[in-house]
Order: sequence, then C-alpha cells, then structure tokens
Amino acid sequence: MIALLAALVIHPHVVWRPIPFGTRRKAETAQYAERHYGIDSWVLDPKVIVEHFTANESFVGTWNAFAADTPDPELGQLPGTCAHFVIDRDGTIYQLVPLNVMCRHTVGLNDVAIGIEHVGMSDAEVLHDAAQIRSSLLLTRWLMVRFHISIKNVIGHNESLSSPFHKELYAPWRRQTHGDWTHADMTVYRARLAATR
Repeated sequence: MIALLAALVIHPHVVWRPIPFGTRRKAETAQYAERHYGIDSWVLDPKVIVEHFTANESFVGTWNAFAADTPDPELGQLPGTCAHFVIDRDGTIYQLVPLNVMCRHTVGLNDVAIGIEHVGMSDAEVLHDAAQIRSSLLLTRWLMVRFHISIKNVIGHNESLSSPFHKELYAPWRRQTHGDWTHADMTVYRARLAATR
C-alpha cells in the first residue's frame, strides 16, 4: 500500500544547490547534538517536517547566510543555522543539504526534523503566493510519503514546543520557539496539504 501511495505522489523538481557541509561542519553538528539532545551524531532521522519563512526576499541572501556557518548570537555555538530546502518566490525548490544530515533550524527538533524555508516575510505572504505554496505542498507531501511522516508531524516553527519529538537539554532553550508559521496558519496549510495529491 505504501509503495502504491508513493507511486501516486508527485516528485517535485528540486534544484540541488548545496551549502558547504564538510567534515568540520558535520563535527560541529555532532557536538551540537550531544550538547542539546545527548547524541553524538550529525545523522538525521526524519520524523517531523518544520515549515519556516526566511524573513527576507532573497534566495541568494538565505543561501549565503546558511553557507556562512556563523555561530549563534546567544551562545556563540557552531554550527550555524541551515535548512534542507528553500522554496523561492517563483516556486523553485532548492535543496541545500542531504536528507540524512542534521540541520540547525528548530531548537529541540534538529535531530528529527527536515527544515523547509520559504522566501518571504510572513506566513500569509507564502500562503497567498500560488507558485510558492504549490511547490511547498508538493514537496512536503512527497517528504511525508518518503519518510512515513504523518500530517500531525508537519508543523510550523511556532508549533515546535507542542511536538511529541521536542527535546532540549539546555534548560534556557526548553521553551524557546519562533513566530513563523503560527498554529492558525498551519491549520490552513495542513488542510491544503491533506487535499494535495
């Protein structure tokens, strides 16, 4: 049945545009995972998909920020932030990191979550961009089928604390989340996702 469902799901066109993620960054990621999740690994075990928006209007700017591998401003820790995918305003889907590699995009979920960034300034902007939201829904649906992720585990960054997979060992970050993709907007997104074939 799963193979039949996978055959029916459209594999969207994805442009491979990798950021530098060599031995050093993998080691940084493993150190981060040990500090925050208690695992010494950079390998991703996808169970969640987290939707984000970039808070800018540029794929190139987003790519450059992720490629820079800049320490976080709060703790000065590496690796820098990244996401597996960035969806541009015209609907182009860029993949930046292999799907077996952890990216730092959501506190408490980086070890289990695929990150999808949408170029834009708000949830509403993305929801009302026909090309971008179509690509987003197709990509998310394909990832759900590929990794057997249920729709309840497709969340907005703002919903991270409600995920049953959320785990954070650093106490000051245990309640940290972000404003992008609120529950109300994700309710709309998940309804559209459920209707996507």
